[in-house]
Amino acid sequence: MFDHILSILIFFPALAGLFGFVIQKDSVRAYGVAVAAIEFALSLWLWYAFDANVSGMQFMEFLPLVPAFGINYILGVDGVSLFIIILASFFTMIGIASLSDTKNEKNMIITLLFLQMTMVGVFAALDAIVFYIFWELSLVPMLYIIGAWGGPLRIYASVKFFLYTFAGSLVMLVGMLFMAYYFYQATGTWSFAILDWYRLILPETFQLWLFVAFFIGFAIKVPMFPFHTWLPYAHGQAPTIGSVILAAILLKMGTYAFIRFSLPMFPDASVFFMFPIAVIAIIMIIYTAMVAYAQEDIKQVVAYSSISHMGVIILGTFALNVEGITGSVFLMIAHGVVSGALFLLVGVIYDRRHTKMMSEFGGLAQVMPRYATVFGLMLMASVGLPLTINFVGEFLSLLGFYKQSHILTLLAGVAIIVGAIYMLAAYKRMFFGNVTNEKNKNLPDVNTREWLALIPLAIITVWLGVYPKPVLEPINNSVESIVQLMHEKSITAEAKERIPNLIKDAEAATSAQEAH
Repeated sequence: MFDHILSILIFFPALAGLFGFVIQKDSVRAYGVAVAAIEFALSLWLWYAFDANVSGMQFMEFLPLVPAFGINYILGVDGVSLFIIILASFFTMIGIASLSDTKNEKNMIITLLFLQMTMVGVFAALDAIVFYIFWELSLVPMLYIIGAWGGPLRIYASVKFFLYTFAGSLVMLVGMLFMAYYFYQATGTWSFAILDWYRLILPETFQLWLFVAFFIGFAIKVPMFPFHTWLPYAHGQAPTIGSVILAAILLKMGTYAFIRFSLPMFPDASVFFMFPIAVIAIIMIIYTAMVAYAQEDIKQVVAYSSISHMGVIILGTFALNVEGITGSVFLMIAHGVVSGALFLLVGVIYDRRHTKMMSEFGGLAQVMPRYATVFGLMLMASVGLPLTINFVGEFLSLLGFYKQSHILTLLAGVAIIVGAIYMLAAYKRMFFGNVTNEKNKNLPDVNTREWLALIPLAIITVWLGVYPKPVLEPINNSVESIVQLMHEKSITAEAKERIPNLIKDAEAATSAQEAH
């Protein structure tokens, strides 16, 4: 059975979702939670069986689909993808368990199970066409979630989300087709296998054009400035569970794809575009932080904050060294935990007051002390307080880019301080002072259902902030192999200088230790 654990993780939720159509409405929530809990248990087993000392792909599966054109069903995970898959299964379980009363709850739960299939498929696929299929299919459930259960502008938000991401995906598909054609020209056989593409050493000109093609698809998904305009609408109009899944998992598809495709396939182009992308990342951090400060809607504050922190992930990714990339992968997980928790917390207060405007609140700490405590913890994690999960990822990301540019890293570090300003300002408006609105004086505090969703997130936030080694070690080993591959494939002098040779560095360190 566990020889095909990745296929089980991908298709079990979808099959369970199909069976969910015959489940009675009053039993469907329990059924959905049970399915998601089994999926989460399987993902934990994947972690348990994963060998942290192996840097390459594990649990690989292969099934020919269209062998004549090199299209095959290939799956595998490494330290980069393992924990994002676990995060996807965890938030699906949390999301279904914490669903507030909603119309057509049965359809919502089935949609979430289908969405889970596409998310796991993206992070496990090692064939470009299979990756692309899951990448595109993920748009459909989210389109439905926003369009069917969203706010007054839900149709506009869902269509904008779909058109932006679908257009970028088409450009990415052109790049994939060219990569397969170039592989055919070089070897005489067709292949869409990502690991086969890793063996190609492309001329610098080809790398630049292909990097741009893939970049457009990935940058829109992140979303990077100036492609970010679809995200505030999507978050603002989506129901709570839609915002949670979007922030925690779907945005990570873009940053994950940079590490899986762009860096190892186009190392020279990655170095060429490193500083322009770093500037865009810093603009993301500063600009969206300033926009967040100007918001009156607490959900929009969290939404723009999410974009700002994605800028730090991009900065770490394009540090092009082990520290930066490891930090960016860890920050993907941290950002998913913290931003997902913040959107859940916004949903808690929205369920009680049906408003997200901060002007409607004030003094909530007196009325809802448990809610204020968890919100405060997640807010501190969001701004990167030491001993919380975000600090580890942000520190490593900035440390990695510091090796490339001291000035840009300083700008990014200063910009992160803006995040502390707007988040603390929002917390002050909502929780401190006296209760001025009569409607808030008798608000119930966090109930058992909400508590069960928030407590695990709070524990993870502190645990991985204090002791990140169980997650960092597997990530670091896989990132080292990617960076070494980039160095071996780089053909320009600048790329050789910017991308470290880990083997040479390790040999030098060993020689120095022996001499000592």
